[in-house]
Amino acid sequence: MFSVGAESLLRQAREIQEEELRRFASRLAALLRGPEPGSEAADCLQRLHLAVAATKYPRRLDGEFVELLQKVLCSSKCPEQIQLLCAAILREMSPCNDLILSCDEIQDTKLLSLVSSILLAQGNKKNEVFAVGQRIVKILGKRLPEGDGARNILPLLSNVISLSPESLTEEQTDLLSKKMADWLRYASVQQAAPPPSGGFFSSPRTRPPGPVTEVDGAIATDFFTVLSMGQYYTQDQWLNVQAFSMLRKWLLCFGGKGLKTPNSGDKSGMDRSVMSMVSTTPTSSHLLPPKERLREKAFEYCQRLIEQSNRRPLKKDDGDLQKACLIEAVTIMDIICKQDSSYVYRAASFLKILHGRICRDATYARTLLPIAQFFLNHSKVAAMDSDVIYTHLFTDIPAQLFHNPSLAFEFVQFCKDNSQLFTETSSIFKQSFPNLFKFLAWNSPPLISEFVDLLPFLLDASTAIEIFHLLLDLPCLTAALDIQLRSTALPTTKRAACNPAVKPATCLEAFHHPLYKSTFQYLLRTESAPEDAPESLIPLRQLLGSLAGSPRVVQCAETVPVLLELFFRVVSEFADGPLINQLVVLLLQRSDQLYEIPAFKDDVYRVLSLQLVVLCKLHPALIVELSKEILDFSGTVSNIQNKEAIFTHMVWAIGEYMSASYDKRCTVEQINHFFENLETVLFEITQVRPLASSRSYPPRAISVLMATLAKLAARSQDLIPRTSMFLSKMKTFVQNSDVASVYCKEDLEQILNQATDLVNLLKMPSMAQFVLMSPGDVASTRFQKEVNDSFPYALRIVTLLLEPVPGFMPG
Repeated sequence: MFSVGAESLLRQAREIQEEELRRFASRLAALLRGPEPGSEAADCLQRLHLAVAATKYPRRLDGEFVELLQKVLCSSKCPEQIQLLCAAILREMSPCNDLILSCDEIQDTKLLSLVSSILLAQGNKKNEVFAVGQRIVKILGKRLPEGDGARNILPLLSNVISLSPESLTEEQTDLLSKKMADWLRYASVQQAAPPPSGGFFSSPRTRPPGPVTEVDGAIATDFFTVLSMGQYYTQDQWLNVQAFSMLRKWLLCFGGKGLKTPNSGDKSGMDRSVMSMVSTTPTSSHLLPPKERLREKAFEYCQRLIEQSNRRPLKKDDGDLQKACLIEAVTIMDIICKQDSSYVYRAASFLKILHGRICRDATYARTLLPIAQFFLNHSKVAAMDSDVIYTHLFTDIPAQLFHNPSLAFEFVQFCKDNSQLFTETSSIFKQSFPNLFKFLAWNSPPLISEFVDLLPFLLDASTAIEIFHLLLDLPCLTAALDIQLRSTALPTTKRAACNPAVKPATCLEAFHHPLYKSTFQYLLRTESAPEDAPESLIPLRQLLGSLAGSPRVVQCAETVPVLLELFFRVVSEFADGPLINQLVVLLLQRSDQLYEIPAFKDDVYRVLSLQLVVLCKLHPALIVELSKEILDFSGTVSNIQNKEAIFTHMVWAIGEYMSASYDKRCTVEQINHFFENLETVLFEITQVRPLASSRSYPPRAISVLMATLAKLAARSQDLIPRTSMFLSKMKTFVQNSDVASVYCKEDLEQILNQATDLVNLLKMPSMAQFVLMSPGDVASTRFQKEVNDSFPYALRIVTLLLEPVPGFMPG
């Protein structure tokens, strides 16, 4: 957040009108045309820069003034501060139509840096990028000037290859590859002399600069790297650091060009490695082509960095630098091995040792990702078993560091990028999905899009059921992780011993209590364990109810419906009948066993109800195969109030698919059984009671129950009289004053109209059988589709035929 003063300045800058800005630019132009622009001109330039940068839309400045800024920028007499401000304003106004700048003749590298930054900000115009690239190559091809001017060149080169790598020719890239190899390998190991102080007591005799040191303070005995410490640095040391910073990008753009692909007659990978080791002697390295020599020097540089990372740093910041350089070094090694497989065997042995050294140190967790990436890419060539590396990565890291947001994102991104490769090479990836979901449970909003991409790779017939449970328990997992973190943060002295005979009063006490220990362990498991699930997590969900209002838990709960919809969409692509049956049974069971967050339960019910219809459509025979479970669910009146959406869709599916046309095992006795079950439910919710006990049940449920009873009666016509009599009594229900007090008039009218329509339809059994039949009962025709799409309209037509109103003539 900005301070009050900063906010005031920004508001003033945004509110400046074009005319006022033009007058201000005119006054500033007079100052810039003076013999020596001073502090007043610098102050005005700062204010102008704020004015052009504070708005989203581009500010307009007079073309003559823009030209003046460019002339001042290129003036050799202009102070450096004035040049920097002119360049900043011109960059902010890019793309600029009044640009007259050119870098062709600029010798001063600082000025070249400023001018090039403006040219490169013009919207990736190929001509400007090409011109900057050519000028940089020309300067780097010569002997670099003394001082620190060359430090401005390599960042520009990095920008050029980001915008347009094709602007450099192969001859130029070879030249720069040779330069970069020298900068990486042959930088001085002596510190630079300190700048002269110029004070009265300064001695004309200065001490010679000392050697650079390692991060632990020891004198460096090998070549200079970014991890070599010094108080002052020479120009070649700065070039060394900058060359390493852009090495990855350079190798990706130019390192692989002109490579010879190995054929069947090549020697084995180990033989090539031996040849490469022989060729890396100082004498022979100069004979290699520039790109191969750069790879060799880059590989040596990365090896040296990995060795330096083993030293204990004197400062914390140096420790962080070590870890960052280690990640970059391993990544570059991976790139080099992709471009030249002769390095694979050496790198794999080196990185195997590195992994063994750092794998137990949680502070190096991010480094384990590029190491695992390397072995995913090259373990076959290196002929090494890498399962130990993957097992540690997927078992220990998520369990210990799920609360590290940056690591969580990188870890899940790593899994997403390599999901296809993991499924082909190792089963550990799928076995560890409960661990991966800890990242989502703790960091749900930022990681939801990554898990949408990742989830399909985790799902198959063997994992679907367990993942379904896990998704429904995701908010509960978030609460359990919260308890785990708080428990581990407590000092050992405060972790009171659990008394098995006393029920825990808080979640923290329950974490180690025998009553809840097994359920906590299952919820926080690191690997898939479908057979080890406790009988029920209901007690744990109730215990963790005190955390249901936690913002982190609520945020996690909001992601579940999205993932549930994706889950069913993916599962429907491969699920067979038995798996669909399992999911439907679990869907009905788990609808009673959700974490107590009202909005979460409503959203989950909505998704489950819609997906229930999809599953029934995929496997209609489940109505017969799961008749016991479905009868139990649909015969429970409380489900109408608590889970109306699921209940209504289940009853609809009974009416739609309880038919011999979908399953030859469907008998009249089964239809009668379902009919009696639903009839009892409808009677229970529509019987007239005294006002004190009247309850309002959802009108949609009543409507679907009536329609389903009529459909079942049409398929077992002995039930038609019974159904007609029952539906006729709906008029009494609707007209009761107690009922009218708990339902709105429109709902009661709709219920009565539908009951009347169904009674009239059942008076013509043949018509009823046709209108109420499901699409599976007859061949699918256009007319049949229209009849089913227009079901309410068909009922009204039948009613009008049987009870014609004055003036109505069917035609």
